[in-house]
Amino acid sequence: MNLHSFDLVSLALFTLVARAGSISKGAGLAHLAVGAASKRLSDLESAIGAVLLERSSRGVTLTPAGQALLQHAHRILSDVDLLVADVSDYASGSFGVIRLWANISAVTQFLPADLAAFVATNPGIRVEFEERNSSEIVMAVLNGDADLGIFADRTPTFGLQVMEYREDRLAVVVPRGHPLAARRSVRLEDLMAYDFVSLPRGSSLAQRLKTESEVLGRSLKLRIQVRSFDAVCLMVAAGMGVTVLPHDSVKAIAKSLDLRIVKLAEPWAERHLLIGLRDQSAAPKPVRMLLKHLTRKPGATSAPTPR
Repeated sequence: MNLHSFDLVSLALFTLVARAGSISKGAGLAHLAVGAASKRLSDLESAIGAVLLERSSRGVTLTPAGQALLQHAHRILSDVDLLVADVSDYASGSFGVIRLWANISAVTQFLPADLAAFVATNPGIRVEFEERNSSEIVMAVLNGDADLGIFADRTPTFGLQVMEYREDRLAVVVPRGHPLAARRSVRLEDLMAYDFVSLPRGSSLAQRLKTESEVLGRSLKLRIQVRSFDAVCLMVAAGMGVTVLPHDSVKAIAKSLDLRIVKLAEPWAERHLLIGLRDQSAAPKPVRMLLKHLTRKPGATSAPTPR
């Protein structure tokens, strides 16, 4: 084995290709051109001295040598993540820096208060936060761009360690005077006759509605797509259509715009928000502290951790 030709970028690429079952898909996840990714994998096989991937028109599968390397690769990359996090803490003069990505549902309902409480009791820890779509969040955690991710259930997790964060409930939002406004509850099929205002197609909520509409053999009459809950409500108030949003996220703006919130009587309207990370046992101490804080029961107090 030639250790001088053994690099972490190629090792990370190998794990992504193994997970995706395709060199082209793995290259996309690693933000590499397919040709460059293919050469890196060939060089990795040369350095290892064994064939790692069986290539075919349908994708790639791992050889026994590839299976063995994959087990070690996950541990090596987790150790590197821990090393980088620990060293960066010393370099910045902070006790710790946590990179947290979360979807809009978590941001508009639960996360601000949770983060404020955590930072108040752990002032030496800095939380760097980004709001993204659930699928982007999972990939960021897998690629090491985020330490923790909060995303909706039904999002493919590709082997992340996952635990419960919170629950929310979807509801229908309609203008005052709308035919559905006086109803106590509605089903998804009741919305099919009306124009619909949606979040972008890549959002977990839009994907859920698309999936459930396909189960019914029908489709929503999408009229407009906007990027935030507030923008969706403004469009509904302007008469552009009806929508489905998390109930607690839109209570305040719905009241200010004189909108009506109607119960969505579907079993899938009860959603779970999840927290995912690559390896809890290898996570830096600040990440484990925030994870414990976020997964505690709502209403429980969180004391500062001795350092």
